Amino acid sequence: MKKFRKKPVEIEAVQFTGDNAGEVLGFIGNARGAYALGDSIVIRTLEGDHKASLNDWIIKGTAGEFYPCKPDIFAEIYEEC
Repeated sequence: MKKFRKKPVEIEAVQFTGDNAGEVLGFIGNARGAYALGDSIVIRTLEGDHKASLNDWIIKGTAGEFYPCKPDIFAEIYEEC
């Protein structure tokens, strides 16, 4: 058995507060098919639609993909640089 650790990677992210749907949609970009739905943002991914709830972070991955992340998991994995 071998052990591995994640490589350090810088990401871009914005937190969805409910008041900043326009900012989040602008961050994702119109071509990605994301849209606001009440108190959430729906993000279309290769794995299907993912719903970002209030206070979730929207992450831009290393391959340009976007996905939501719960605040507690985000705080555990990422730190501001």
